[in-house]
Order: sequence, then C-alpha cells, then structure tokens
Amino acid sequence: MVTFAPTLSMSHAAVFLLSLFAFSASSLAAGRHDAPARAARAPEAAAPADAAHRYAERADVRAFIDELVTDDGFDRRALTRVFAATRFQPRIVAAMDRPIVAPPKWYEYAPQFLTPERIDGGVAFRARNAEALARAEREFGVPADVIVAIIGVETFYGRNLGSYRVMDALTTLAFDYPRRATFFRGELKEFLRLAREQGLSPLTPKGSFAGAMGVPQFMPGSYRRFAVDFDNDGHVDLWADSADVIGSVANFLARHDWQPGEPVVLAATIDDDAREAALRKLDGGISERRTLAAWESDGVGADVLASQAPADTVALLALEELPVDGAERASYWIACANFFVITRYNRSRLYASAVWSLSEAIRKARESASSPTP
Repeated sequence: MVTFAPTLSMSHAAVFLLSLFAFSASSLAAGRHDAPARAARAPEAAAPADAAHRYAERADVRAFIDELVTDDGFDRRALTRVFAATRFQPRIVAAMDRPIVAPPKWYEYAPQFLTPERIDGGVAFRARNAEALARAEREFGVPADVIVAIIGVETFYGRNLGSYRVMDALTTLAFDYPRRATFFRGELKEFLRLAREQGLSPLTPKGSFAGAMGVPQFMPGSYRRFAVDFDNDGHVDLWADSADVIGSVANFLARHDWQPGEPVVLAATIDDDAREAALRKLDGGISERRTLAAWESDGVGADVLASQAPADTVALLALEELPVDGAERASYWIACANFFVITRYNRSRLYASAVWSLSEAIRKARESASSPTP
C-alpha cells in the first residue's frame, strides 16, 4: 500500500504492519502487508445500512462534504450520492481491532515470497515488460529486478489486488475507526480528488482493506504524488497498465533518494570479541545508522572492497534463520541507504529484506536460464 509516512500516505509500512498484525504472517503472504496481505479476505456482502452507517445522513460526513465543496470545488449533490451508496465494512474494523501480535521471524516470513512460483513469475513479468523496465532503470536508476520484486511482494504481479471497494474501505476507516480517523480522512480526500482527476466513479475502484490500490498497492495520496503516465497515453492506470506500474514504482523509489549503482545490503563481518556488544545495538532486528568507519572501529565490517564501501550511514541488520537442534541462529548484514529507501515503501526490515531477496532470486534465475548448458 504505498506508504504512510509524511511522504507516502499511510505508508506502505503502516499498511503493511496493519495487515500483518490484523491477518497474521500467513495471510500476509498477501501480500503485503498489505501486499499479499492487503488483499485480505473478501468483503462481506453489503447489508442494508443501519442509521449509524448511512453515511450521507451523518453530521460528520456532511461536514466532510462541506470541506470538499469549499476547499476543492466538489459538487455537493454528487458527493452526497456517492456517500449514500457507500457501505460500512465491519470486517475491516474487526481486523484493525485485533490484538497486535509479535512480528514473525525472518524464516517464518520470507518463504512465502521466495517460492519457485513467485520467482518464476518475476522472471516472466520481467521478460514481458523488458522494454519498460529497461527504460525505468535508465531514467530512474532503480534496478529492474528490484522494481519487479516490489510488484511481486505487493500483489504477486497483479494477482492479489484486493476485493474491497476503496470508497467503502476508506470511509469505514475514516468515520468508524477513531484511532486512525485523521489519517484515513486525509486519504479519503485524496481518493476523491484522484477519482475526479482520473474520470473514475469513486464507487468503482477496488483495493485492499486499508484502501491501497492497483498492482503496486499505492494509497491514494501516493498515487497522486508518485504515479506516472510512463507510456504517455494520457492516463495513469495502476491496475492494468504495466508500463505505468513499473514507472510509478521506480519513480517512488527515486523520489525517496534511491542511490543508483549502490548496494541494498552487504554481508557483515563481526569480530568474535565484538559480537556481544554489536548485537546489543540491535532493536527489533536492526540497529541505528552509523558510518561504516564507526562500525569498523567496533569490530563490525562489510564484505566489500574498500573502494566499494558505501559512503552513507549504514545499519547492522539481523535476519533470523531456521533454528538447528533448537538453537537460534541469524545471518548478519550491513543495510545500506537503498535498503532504507525500500522501507519507505513499507517500513519493515522484513519487507525490505524480502524485496531484496526476491530481486536476487529473480536475477539468479534469469542468469541461470541464459547460461549455456555445458
């Protein structure tokens, strides 16, 4: 769902975590965090609205309509008709209200995104869209395999787009979920503006239970800020136009300071006598960011030539590996600036690690397929 930070709407991160906590790790294979997870369950059949959920009749909704009429020039009657046809989705509120659970371990989270089907799907998507991906890489500096991997993690290359009407989802959360009402009212405004700009009926688009839309699962604010008409057909379509999807994902990353040619992660080396102190710096599997020189002075280095060392600050990243004989294990990495750019799409170390891992798996599968048989 792209973003929910000041720059993205609810942030891929936020949406991702909401879906993760609401539906658990397995449902998350949703994609997301909202990616596979975002698709979540099918919405309940729309039941006749009770008085509390007849949105067009509510004072708070009428005040919201007043704002849009005054500030954005919307037609009051048209908006009132839209809200009269909007339906409360109790399953969304129930999902949001479920107790927060501990996030999964890397070995629990990653496998759903690294299946042969998802890797092969990425190879196929890359082949079908080679021209647009090559142009996006040239213009935005983002590797094609990373673009493809985000699309693969988010919606399995467009298979899991979500089944809730976006208008229903955002209105439910804007007016019947007080804890996040401010955020979702902002996104609802962005959605109505977007629908007007795109010439869409607000009651037509479908998406995730949190209102994320299209193949890259952009929230409405992110759609308006970062989506691009990459094939120059005069329309930005993130549901069915692969070129627009590719260009928009690349633009999103570039606008969040993707560093062309720089790594995402590097294998970390930790001196034996520095291990305990280094691991104490981890908080939820990742540390604060420091210069590589500062890390090296504390016995933590990167498996890279000095001439290729990242110039920006980096973090120590731990990924939990499958226990052996009951003993906990982890692999350790240096998370570089581009790793944190990916987290602007979804603020989760697991999400960013899954995107990187899938991109590497797709790259290796392509290289293997193109290598001559001995």
